[in-house]
Amino acid sequence: MSVWLPGAPCTPRACVEDTASWTAVPRAVLRLVTVVVLVLTGVVLSPLARWIPAGAIRGWSRAVVRAAGVRIRMTGGPAPATGGLLLVANHISWLDIPLLAGVRPARMLAKKEIREWPVAGAMAVNGCLFIDRDRLRALPGTVATIAGALRSGRAVAVFPEGSTWCGRAQGHFRRAVFQAALDAGVPVQPVRIRYRDAAGEASTAPAYVGDDSLLASLWRVTSARGLVAEVEVLPLLAPGSAADRKALAAAAGARVLPGPHEHRPVSHEHTPVSHEDRRASDEFPASGGSSGVRDGIMARVPTI
Repeated sequence: MSVWLPGAPCTPRACVEDTASWTAVPRAVLRLVTVVVLVLTGVVLSPLARWIPAGAIRGWSRAVVRAAGVRIRMTGGPAPATGGLLLVANHISWLDIPLLAGVRPARMLAKKEIREWPVAGAMAVNGCLFIDRDRLRALPGTVATIAGALRSGRAVAVFPEGSTWCGRAQGHFRRAVFQAALDAGVPVQPVRIRYRDAAGEASTAPAYVGDDSLLASLWRVTSARGLVAEVEVLPLLAPGSAADRKALAAAAGARVLPGPHEHRPVSHEHTPVSHEDRRASDEFPASGGSSGVRDGIMARVPTI
């Protein structure tokens, strides 16, 4: 793990609402079983993903979210249904991944280690582009791979903040992946994701941050009542609308992340870092944070 990669200050203890209760146990168990069945179905069908209609993949992705007990409220859009497209969104939860696939099925950017994971690895191999987070000098090759997928008419989805945040705080969009959109001459589709509770207030219960485990996050979500995921498909950024990747990242970030940003880089005072790597780390859309468990680009739960 490269210690200078960006991270978020959010942690489960400091940021995340507890939804557990004894009365919620039967509901949570039923929801978890349904989610597992749907995910295993996705694993079995993932080798056939290229032949499955986009509408079916969108339906499956939304079904995973609803099975977890989360209602979906979509506004704006729709996103372009064909042609190369870079989908960018803020990153709060593992739920963000099926929610984005519900906007338009896309290849997700994933850390290379996911290839070796049980269940997740089987899906990732058939639907992801892989990135080596420990080799910042591999960044140009990663950007070229993304650009190639975009030129071929595929959609690619990334979370340019570089880490999951709790939803009440947020980072900023790192610019490297936006170079791929410029190189391929394709539009950028910004998407804003927010979570609300039954009272309509912002909820951090779905947040998957810090040293949180996937099981703990799943249980918290499936135990909750009245969670709503708001997915806002924002105006498209057309090719040529920005002069360079910095301007394009800023334009997308201004739409997805309005209001004040709270970004605190992880401090590693005694770690020697070259000028080249410092520059790359500002662009590299990956992070581990102090606990080394988040990368912000389809961190731990891939989708087809």
